[in-house]
Amino acid sequence: MNHATSRRTVLGALLAGAALSVAPAPPGPARRPAAVPDSVPAVGSRPRGTGWLLLGTYTSAEGGGKGIGTAAYDAATGALSGGPVITGIENPSYLAMHPSGATVYAVDEQERGGVTAVALAPDGGHRVLGTRGTGGAGPTHLSVHPTGRWLLTANYTSGSVAVHPVRGDGSLGERTDLVAHTTPPPGPGQDGPHAHQIITTPDGGHILAVDLGNDSVYTYRLDEERGTLAQVSRAALRPGSGPRHITFHPGGRFAYLACEVDNTAVVCGYDPATGILSPGAPQPTGTGAGTSYPAQFLVTGDGRFAYLANRGHNSLTRYEVEDDGATLRLLDTVPADGDFPRQIAFSPDGRLLFAANQRSSTVTAFRVDARSGGLTRTGDAFPAPVAVCVLPYRTPGPSGE
Repeated sequence: MNHATSRRTVLGALLAGAALSVAPAPPGPARRPAAVPDSVPAVGSRPRGTGWLLLGTYTSAEGGGKGIGTAAYDAATGALSGGPVITGIENPSYLAMHPSGATVYAVDEQERGGVTAVALAPDGGHRVLGTRGTGGAGPTHLSVHPTGRWLLTANYTSGSVAVHPVRGDGSLGERTDLVAHTTPPPGPGQDGPHAHQIITTPDGGHILAVDLGNDSVYTYRLDEERGTLAQVSRAALRPGSGPRHITFHPGGRFAYLACEVDNTAVVCGYDPATGILSPGAPQPTGTGAGTSYPAQFLVTGDGRFAYLANRGHNSLTRYEVEDDGATLRLLDTVPADGDFPRQIAFSPDGRLLFAANQRSSTVTAFRVDARSGGLTRTGDAFPAPVAVCVLPYRTPGPSGE
């Protein structure tokens, strides 16, 4: 089966559209990191009142959203309530927060791909700052460099990765680099490269780009003055595995890769000195035979447990992490209580886990047991049109702090 075709069928037809133009400017100064990390939050912190979610969706899909959805949640109970929609963005299927917490970035997953910056306001008066073209088709993932000065984007359909400067007000400058994954040849059943994720390693020294189409993870160095990428190495996965998303253990020496085509999980070693990623043997997701399209890992802040979202199986696999991150021991699977859990995220305090369920157009919340890593559903599923991304955040202060 041609996986690129099947993915487009699952997601619905994408709208093509021109990106908005804003005047280019050099990148602004590095902005103060937020107190709350975007990934691997600690488990067991005391809940504090109300939290907020941003919800990515497909606006072009039947029954889809109108832009980036917003919701509030009760940190004690996990109960969700709806908020206004941030409009003016087409197919904002993945979201990433600036380290300051003052700006969120969304992919515009279309044939003519773009990335949009949105300034967040404590009173909910969020403001679209503008859109830049990614130079590729179907951008499906983006992340902000830890310095806050660069936005990194993966163009799925065209198999390339892009870099944009982040200006002082959070808006984006003109693209500074575009790198196409021209080698190796595509894997079995693929029609070409398909970059699915791009992140910065925990040590900050390298950029990793996961490519589903050619079964590879590329390591780059980012020139932090020019905003350009230089390839350092390439890790080859098993042909036909279809690597999708990689997530690091808090220790920074191991990472967990979800391979969506062959339904496996892979533990990878990482060498901060060289940037070399060393994939281990494929291991099961706990979903049985067949393809369940595993989507994404999460790892608790204490590094003791990992969770994997399985879209076809509609479940979350729970692993115990052993040997300082080097080993995943499969414990069980928990029903996602939604159809096609595309993406999962922890609340900032690590006590809740949210799942965005694409086909059922819902978000489900689970309480995370700090001692056992067990997941317990909290309340009813929250309606969210074609929910494909959930991003918990804390509202910024009046000056973005």
